[in-house]
Amino acid sequence: MHPLTANENPRLLFWARVREFAVPPSMIETATARRELGDWAGACAAAHVDVDLNLRAVGRAHGDSVAAQVRADLRHLAPDLLRWHFPRIGPDGVLRPGLTVSLARYGPAAEGERAIHLVARTPPAWADAGQRISLALWAPSRGDPGAGLHPHPRPARRYRLDLHRHLWDVRRAGELRERAGRWPLDFARDWLPPGVGACAVDRWQAEAELLLRDEGREGDVVAVRLSARHKLMLNLGTPREMAFDRAAPVLPEAATWVLPDLELLHAGLIDADRLHPLVASALRPGHRPSRNPCAVRNSRLVECRGATHRLGVVNGVLVALDHDAGEVRREELLGALGGTELPCLRAIDEAHRHPENLVEVRARLDHGDTAGALAAVEALLGPDVLLRDGALRDELETAVRRQVAHGLYRAGLAGYRPPSSKQDRRRRRATLR
Repeated sequence: MHPLTANENPRLLFWARVREFAVPPSMIETATARRELGDWAGACAAAHVDVDLNLRAVGRAHGDSVAAQVRADLRHLAPDLLRWHFPRIGPDGVLRPGLTVSLARYGPAAEGERAIHLVARTPPAWADAGQRISLALWAPSRGDPGAGLHPHPRPARRYRLDLHRHLWDVRRAGELRERAGRWPLDFARDWLPPGVGACAVDRWQAEAELLLRDEGREGDVVAVRLSARHKLMLNLGTPREMAFDRAAPVLPEAATWVLPDLELLHAGLIDADRLHPLVASALRPGHRPSRNPCAVRNSRLVECRGATHRLGVVNGVLVALDHDAGEVRREELLGALGGTELPCLRAIDEAHRHPENLVEVRARLDHGDTAGALAAVEALLGPDVLLRDGALRDELETAVRRQVAHGLYRAGLAGYRPPSSKQDRRRRRATLR
């Protein structure tokens, strides 16, 4: 991916960041391997998806037929693909918090409100550490007793995915190419509101017909939400003047916008090798991923008193390779007494307190990739490092506190709230838009 500049499309910057950090390749590989072995629960665990349902209990409560349908969907669920396509918010591209998304509906009344829903949930913003998703069943007659402290246990109409199985079901993943929208759509820019773009206008009619048919509506009008201030009415029937109808069904978000991966491919900000394999195979049929892992740097260079010296990890700790132990001890004592240390030792101290890859580490922690964040730290400082006070240590300690908050949320305890931060406030504002 080429370097991004401030002049490029903010939407593309947003999705480029999401694709870089939100679903790491190691998660996709592990989840795929377990799913292909038939271990759907293991695939969910690898993709940080908690399963809050029991198939035997489902059979007792809703019948063997429903339990069999749920089991079949879980076996074909790609939880890493669900995470790839799940709704996100700015500015960091984290999962939209406090959301309940319908993945599938079951039962004799599958076309009505009385249907049983397989849902995917995200925790509220105060408990979103680890960026975990949970799976559960929701029934209108009894709700979901396991929802606990979730603020919105009812499936959201705007973010439903039961009409978009290609975004999570491997049996339907090939439909993505047809339903992703077409890019670019320059003709639509003439009548779209200012600042609104990337609409899948070419798909709206087909998706609206699917929505109306699914809901058994006799009308021919669908609402399209373009932003908090911009909505329009899509009329599939006889042209006529219309006012905004609040009772009209709303076109789901997944049908409203062009798939961001298409935009990134078109702009050259991502290549097919960096897409989710199921997405790449749908958008680029016949594509074969290349195997060209990046080289790992074993040492770094520092200009130290007129010479070029090396820093590297030895015995699990980052050290100055071109200074002997006695010299290092003397220089550390000099620094403790207020003197000026060797440039090599200053570089090591800076790596501990505010490393050059701090932005990457913070992004991985934001998106729940704790293993990736720790791997980045260990690659820089070594696996046996004792961190010094500074921004890096603060980020890791904050991540631990947020994990505690998430654990309390999962346990149904609401007494603890992590200290509010500027980043948390930005997320809450983005959620309200």
